[in-house]
Amino acid sequence: MTILKSSFIAIAAASLLASCGSGSAPIISTPVENIDMLPLKITPISDAQLKMWSDLDLQNDTIPGMGVDRTYTEIIKNRKGQKVIVGVIDSGVDIEHEDLKNVIWTNPGEIAGNNKDDDGNGYVDDIHGWNFLGDIVAENLEYVRIVKKLNTKYEGKTEASVSAADREEFALYQKAKAEMSKEIEQTNANVTQYTGILSQLKPAHAAMTKKLGKADYSKADLAGITNPTEAEQQQIGLLTQMLNYDDTIPAFIKQVEGGVSYFQGRLDSHFNMDRNFRAEVLKDDADDASTKYYGNNDVDGPDPKKEDAKHGTHVSGIIAAQRNNGVGMNGVAQNVEIMVVRAVPDGDEYDKDIANAIRYAVDNGAKVINTSFGKYYSTHPEWVIDAIKYAAKKDVLIVNAAGNEGINLDENIVYPNDQTKTGAEYSDTFLTVGALNYKYGGELVANFSNYGKTNVDVFGPGVKIWATTPLNTYEYLQGTSMAAPNVAGVAAMIRSYYPKLSAKQVKQVLMDSGLTTKTPVVLGGDPSNTAPFSSISTSGKMVNMYNAFIMASKM
Repeated sequence: MTILKSSFIAIAAASLLASCGSGSAPIISTPVENIDMLPLKITPISDAQLKMWSDLDLQNDTIPGMGVDRTYTEIIKNRKGQKVIVGVIDSGVDIEHEDLKNVIWTNPGEIAGNNKDDDGNGYVDDIHGWNFLGDIVAENLEYVRIVKKLNTKYEGKTEASVSAADREEFALYQKAKAEMSKEIEQTNANVTQYTGILSQLKPAHAAMTKKLGKADYSKADLAGITNPTEAEQQQIGLLTQMLNYDDTIPAFIKQVEGGVSYFQGRLDSHFNMDRNFRAEVLKDDADDASTKYYGNNDVDGPDPKKEDAKHGTHVSGIIAAQRNNGVGMNGVAQNVEIMVVRAVPDGDEYDKDIANAIRYAVDNGAKVINTSFGKYYSTHPEWVIDAIKYAAKKDVLIVNAAGNEGINLDENIVYPNDQTKTGAEYSDTFLTVGALNYKYGGELVANFSNYGKTNVDVFGPGVKIWATTPLNTYEYLQGTSMAAPNVAGVAAMIRSYYPKLSAKQVKQVLMDSGLTTKTPVVLGGDPSNTAPFSSISTSGKMVNMYNAFIMASKM
């Protein structure tokens, strides 16, 4: 991608003296401003920096992180905050992870293992949260469920043959069916492509392993083979090309096998027309909003390897992995407890589950809720909208991922959200977050991130984020799914140290205190599609914890 460079000079300082909303000593610090006057980073980002780039700072590190480290060292120091519960509505969380086990919420009203609803909230033994999916892991996509539901009614019909009253529903059916057909075709093509690569790669690798006496050969090793046969020349060419994608061929083979497994898994689950996963496993009707007390208390999900909890574990670590414990990594927030609400399967979430999950988190004490999921079809959006309004009424901030299709959300409806395209907002405590890259300049916005002047509120770090994964492991993952918890961590810290601020005020602080730039940025990974960074979200800014604390202290 094209990096657009500008001239920069040092930032001018201005002093700020403000009293602290929590009653502690006032913050005497200078907010970061005028970042277009800061120098660009000219050296490559180091491995150590990459693992913590979202904590770093444009002013001190020339990396567009959130200023987390300098907030702790320059502002928080010995200040004390109060405990904040953050609800993580996701795929589940490994609550025994070495870096999370001490920050997992425990329901004070429940007695573990007695099979009773001790606190009377309707959920039996909900010690660390609730699992609205039960033992479900795989699921259909929403548009597949729409096709399955309406197939009998509309299969083979034309618009002229349906009644006027049914035409809107028929149009939805046609749109869903067309998208399903397109995606199935593409997924089948991917399976064929990846399988074809493996069919050539594995025998070539076996031959070169035998010839060279080792499996982890390099390009230089291949180039050093003398007098290769015609067959060996073809094998050397293929393997040399594949080594552009990974350090060793065994590692690349593992990647390709993972691709085959992923795409075949989509055919078996996301697009499966023959199975009703919810009816088979959960025994619950997704179209009946009257039932709330289904599922179980197994918040890390049914997989003994906890692979289904990977996404939620990563999200939770970004927010609140235990800080300074000598293990793994530091989450953004301290003084936080993670309430686990499992409601996001491998496939599209159900509106009923998300609505109930939001209400569960609100009713059990969460002050911030992270929602790192989304879809473009919804059969009961009003249920989720009502839950979002309920959270606002109860002074709870929802921090939501914008999505990873690289599109303008002002022109495309996504669920959940707090408005339809550019219509009026349903809630003033719902914050939608786009994803930043660690490269400042034209590539500042992640090439996958959705954007929108009306529908995206702010941006936060979302490319190559290092965080917790199940069974005491750590990985880089990326997406607006990672940007949202980075911002949720900052929100939790504001609520911890400035508890008198409302959820609405915290949202405004996050938006108003951020950093902006006039630099044009590439959108959707398309170099021909650029816009000023300040024009692609409501605030036009990237969240900055350091500035947020200074602004919060004034309020």
